[in-house]
Amino acid sequence: MSRSLKKGPYIDEKLMKKISNLRKEDKTIIKTWARFCIITPEMVGFTFGVHNGKEFAPVYITEDMVGHKLGEFSFTTKFVRHGGKMQREQEAKVKQEK
Repeated sequence: MSRSLKKGPYIDEKLMKKISNLRKEDKTIIKTWARFCIITPEMVGFTFGVHNGKEFAPVYITEDMVGHKLGEFSFTTKFVRHGGKMQREQEAKVKQEK
């Protein structure tokens, strides 16, 4: 579900204050826990450290990301691999090719 049109998009005020104090040339990572914050055009060109529950994942904001939420680009689960007989066969095949 998206947010009500009456309420408007959620934009974290503390985050916008941090952005307004920085210049686009600054390469500093802005740390945030606000995964539900909507990406606005003012955020383009900055790098955010979005918290995924364990650490801050760096996310560089581009024009294509406007309208999405910050949490969409910082995954909370880590894919290890699928197991089983087929996986072992594929790994053995890759080792032989090297």
